[in-house]
Amino acid sequence: MEEYIIRVDDLRRDFTVGNETVHALRGVSFHIRQGEFVTIMGTSGSGKSTLLNLLGCLDTPTSGDYYLDGVSVREMSRNERATLRNRKIGFVFQSYNLLPKTTALENVELPLFYNSEISAKERKARSLKALEQVSLADRIHHRSNQMSGGQQQRVAIARALVNDPVMILADEATGNLDTYTSFEILTLFQRLYAEGRTIVFVTHNPEIAEFSSRNIVLRDGKVIEDRINPAIRSAAETLATLPKPE
Repeated sequence: MEEYIIRVDDLRRDFTVGNETVHALRGVSFHIRQGEFVTIMGTSGSGKSTLLNLLGCLDTPTSGDYYLDGVSVREMSRNERATLRNRKIGFVFQSYNLLPKTTALENVELPLFYNSEISAKERKARSLKALEQVSLADRIHHRSNQMSGGQQQRVAIARALVNDPVMILADEATGNLDTYTSFEILTLFQRLYAEGRTIVFVTHNPEIAEFSSRNIVLRDGKVIEDRINPAIRSAAETLATLPKPE
């Protein structure tokens, strides 16, 4: 089995804006093992959004190599990347990206519709299991507009889990939530990490790095820090000290 879920080697991404070339990533390299919980941080313009798009197989690098679960992404066609993305990556976004007039169960089932090998019966069974994993078994028939922000993010996490991906890629996943709900979601991510899930959490919030196992910091398109966290804080313990919102 591939030791590294993610291998990024000298990754560069250039964009042409008018007559200028913008160097968004300038030779980024790091490897992520299975079961790590990695935060990727950086201010606006650091290159973290560009890196997120590359890690999520939404874009390809100008040069350098990106291997996801042992598969080289760089030479893939758009359709091949779409298939890899659907089978290997679970996305969790800041804005949840749920379909508004559909139930929690239907939202979670969505990624499985793109896999013709999965029957309707298995699709429903997997989706119910994923919703149970995020403690939403009692909300399966609720629509998005009938749920709180925290519950909607739990649905999004269940949807990310339903394909049993090799990596969960979270983009500012607590950015739209109040402090209490943010720590509920962080507690859930730490539980998934404890179960052996590989999590890459892109954020501008430095506090979140205290709850992950490793922190990578970008500045001006380069990695300026890559540090293992020797003392991971417990999100559940922090949550227990916070007052519940009214």
